[in-house]
Amino acid sequence: MSAEAAAQRILLLGNSGAGKSTLALRVVAKYGLGHLDLDRLVWEPGKIAVPRPEDAIATDLQRFIEQHCGWVIEGCYAEWIGAALPHCSALWFLNPGLESCLSHNLQRPWEPHKYPSLEAQNRMLSTLQDWVRGYYTRADAWSLAAHRRLYDAYDGPKHEFLRVVDYPG
Repeated sequence: MSAEAAAQRILLLGNSGAGKSTLALRVVAKYGLGHLDLDRLVWEPGKIAVPRPEDAIATDLQRFIEQHCGWVIEGCYAEWIGAALPHCSALWFLNPGLESCLSHNLQRPWEPHKYPSLEAQNRMLSTLQDWVRGYYTRADAWSLAAHRRLYDAYDGPKHEFLRVVDYPG
């Protein structure tokens, strides 16, 4: 692997189901980069939708960035992607549309860092799908509006992917 590839610092931003984790794992495997799913920092371990204190999230995010020369950080959290922006070499906005996101969530493998069992994860699926639909109309930091503002304001290397088939890797 070239030094250039090892120094990649890629931020992946998008809705739940956009393919962030799948793409991140491909890129990480190809280039041997560190990987951070922001869900692991934002939520209390083993607790569904229980946020960690913001200072703990910020500390852990900074620690990850400092400990890895090259990395992929992925998530839907515009505030934390924004905090990592000064350290990245590229911002990728995955925006494949509602139907793609809903379909991907139906195929989502068990995420043991979020749910104690696949059954527990599946019980939350309808809630997740409703949340995904709301991405296009709500105005919080995890919305299309917030992602669009962050992406549009960033003046470094960036790319918006509108189709999953165009994702790199």
